[in-house]
Amino acid sequence: MTTIDTDALRDRVIAAIKTVKDPEIPVNLYDLGLIYELDINEQGEVHVTMTLTTPNCPVADALPSSVKEAVRQVDGVSKAAVELTWEPAWSPERLSEDGRAAMDMMGIDAANPSAGAKFTGLSVGRTPGSRRPGRG
Repeated sequence: MTTIDTDALRDRVIAAIKTVKDPEIPVNLYDLGLIYELDINEQGEVHVTMTLTTPNCPVADALPSSVKEAVRQVDGVSKAAVELTWEPAWSPERLSEDGRAAMDMMGIDAANPSAGAKFTGLSVGRTPGSRRPGRG
């Protein structure tokens, strides 16, 4: 059985996880601090323990699946498993420096990320009573 360089594989797995972004807070899951553990053995088997920003996350099923698929695509990974946990609960203190910087650039308060969701008032498409330009 061939053994692999687990440090190099870890770097590639982290890079793959960084391609998965939270749809509500457009920062990758790794820099959000949602990845709690990343266990990799010499056979290329990867086990990820992760959480979400809230148990009520509307994409609670999709994000772990996205992480698993991203990890499975990494060269050298023979098996990928993702476990979702709620302990300890996620908090903004888990953000990496890159995650904080990204949120700051987007105007999202890292201490209260959900406050960053703002409505622009922009309507797309026709609404009742609206008229198309150039028409009666």
